Amino acid sequence: MNKKTYLALCLCLSMAGVAGAQQRDGGISPDMLRSMQQAHAAVPSAKAIFNAMASNKIDDIAVNFANQGAIDTYFSNETPKQSIHDQQSSGRCWMFSGFNVLRANFAKQHADSLAVEFSHNYLFFYDQLEKANLMLQGVIDHADEPIDSERVRFFFKNPLNDGGTFCGVSDLADKYGLVPAEVQPETFSAENTSKMSSLVSSKLREFGLELRKMAADGKKAAALKARKTEMLSTIYNMLCLTLGEPVKEFTYAFKTKDGKPVGQPRKYTPKEFYEATVGGPVSGTFIMVMNDPRREYYKTYEVEYDRHTYDGQNWKYLNLPMDDIERLAIASIKDGRKMYSSYDVGKQLDRKRGYLDTENYDYGSLLGTTFGMDKAERISTFDSGSTHAMTLTAVDLDENGKAKKWKVENSWGASYGQAGCLIMSDRWFREYMFRLVVDKKYVPAETLKQYEQKPVMVMPEDPLFGTDD
Repeated sequence: MNKKTYLALCLCLSMAGVAGAQQRDGGISPDMLRSMQQAHAAVPSAKAIFNAMASNKIDDIAVNFANQGAIDTYFSNETPKQSIHDQQSSGRCWMFSGFNVLRANFAKQHADSLAVEFSHNYLFFYDQLEKANLMLQGVIDHADEPIDSERVRFFFKNPLNDGGTFCGVSDLADKYGLVPAEVQPETFSAENTSKMSSLVSSKLREFGLELRKMAADGKKAAALKARKTEMLSTIYNMLCLTLGEPVKEFTYAFKTKDGKPVGQPRKYTPKEFYEATVGGPVSGTFIMVMNDPRREYYKTYEVEYDRHTYDGQNWKYLNLPMDDIERLAIASIKDGRKMYSSYDVGKQLDRKRGYLDTENYDYGSLLGTTFGMDKAERISTFDSGSTHAMTLTAVDLDENGKAKKWKVENSWGASYGQAGCLIMSDRWFREYMFRLVVDKKYVPAETLKQYEQKPVMVMPEDPLFGTDD
């Protein structure tokens, strides 16, 4: 067979394969394709829209000009302002938001005369170490299951991540204490976590396979535990080399908001500094509420195999309608208390103005369609969910006490948005707000009783239970 004949035969076989694939039930047939082409050709503005979109950002063209008026920055109820931080290229928003709450509480206890900045890097070290332990212990506890089982696949697919919730701040700080930011400052890998996370994850997967082999070979639980400890020693060393070894003792003097030292410096351990700034355990002082319209309201749920399964308390929340959540948030803000909260921040975000509103962009008119899913449908189909934690700090109320707009402290730097904050309309807040952590003192007795119900267990693969990052 000569070269030309061979190529012609290959082409015929290829075309036959394509034609055969198109004729299978469920595929795109030539008639279907022609129908699509004709429908597109019938849109008069299609060419003009394509020409505009070919060289511009979609958001720049979809912007709703009618919604571009000046943003009202007045808030009837606002907590005291504090410095804005920047999480850089990391997924630690949950820790930044949690620390915002803790340092604001400290300032309030000292009549706003003292300020404290906590080290994110210090607590992040232990967060990563405990997540490594979660992965390895999870592999041991499910060693009798096939490697492609849903639970084993969960551990190998997600051996490590930056994300979390306020529960992580509570558990880690209670256990390991806190240190000032100046005592353990950020490193490059703390602010740019991807490479470190990738390397540690690879090592954890390798270790996971070894543990499964040990279990398959009949090794006893004590041997698996001893080997796991050795493995964690390797992970500890990797974290020390990238984040720095956590400090065990330091000398520190508290400062006023303008940086003046107060009193003489003294020595602290991280636990002693935690007691001096937070005052006692955070666990048990708050409840987490969520708005998940897919599930029954006024019921409590717990996320199985959350990061706290072995080293803390599983993530538990009470599912409430948005009206109830707003009442809790308003009560806290009126008393000057900031709150951890989380959102699907990418939806309808006007980055230039730092403004979140459901009418910022008209994607439907631009693309000749509609986007009609409600909140429950967006969650169920993975179209929406909690992606970013921010600190709820202000609300603007109308004459009837109803919220018109909200403000959050963000962790994308002081130059982003509204001096480091974002403003959101109430209609956006209701559609894309998911989690709120509120001190129990602002929670009605009936709601506290509902929170103490036996929780329904839900799986970590659920669309809504990705961690905030």
